[in-house]
Amino acid sequence: MKKLLFLCLFTILLPLNRAMAQKVAFVDTEYILNQMPEYKSAQKQIDALAQEWQKQLEKMKAELDKLKETYNAEKFLLSEDLKAQREKEIQEKEQAYRTYQREKFGYEGELFKKRQELIKPIQDRVFDAIQKVARDNALDIIFDKSGAVTMLFANPRLDRSDEVLDELGIVPSGVKGEKENKDSDTQDTPPAKEEKKPIKPR
Repeated sequence: MKKLLFLCLFTILLPLNRAMAQKVAFVDTEYILNQMPEYKSAQKQIDALAQEWQKQLEKMKAELDKLKETYNAEKFLLSEDLKAQREKEIQEKEQAYRTYQREKFGYEGELFKKRQELIKPIQDRVFDAIQKVARDNALDIIFDKSGAVTMLFANPRLDRSDEVLDELGIVPSGVKGEKENKDSDTQDTPPAKEEKKPIKPR
């Protein structure tokens, strides 16, 4: 029984020991991208297009709502032919509205394609730089602090974000540590929590 227990414990701890022996680091891709002028420029272009298309959608919706309102107020006075004509016009406006919305903001719509055109090449450059930093430092795993993985604590010594920026030929504006700790107004993600000290018993 003891032998079986030892084997089970060995089976559990062996992968854990291997994982602990791996060299791990993390980067903050959101921080990296926000240091890149070309990313900021691309994002501005995308935002401007989205606002322009949204305004057009709002204009189309207002025209459609007015058409419906007028029809509902007058339909009891209209002949059957005029009713059918107005209803067809409303249907065509509704279809045009949905088509425009889908073409601009839908999956693989113009906004999606514009993002792929402008943002993806920049993201690819960042990914290539991360790969090089990993190879140069013999790292086994790199996490993305700004990604879906929740990091409750991250030792700043493991942060390779500035090395990635250096690989991209970009000098960071300010010190990253100061940004995380002091610049709370412009920070999108909360700083890593400090480890709580144990409370001494009275």
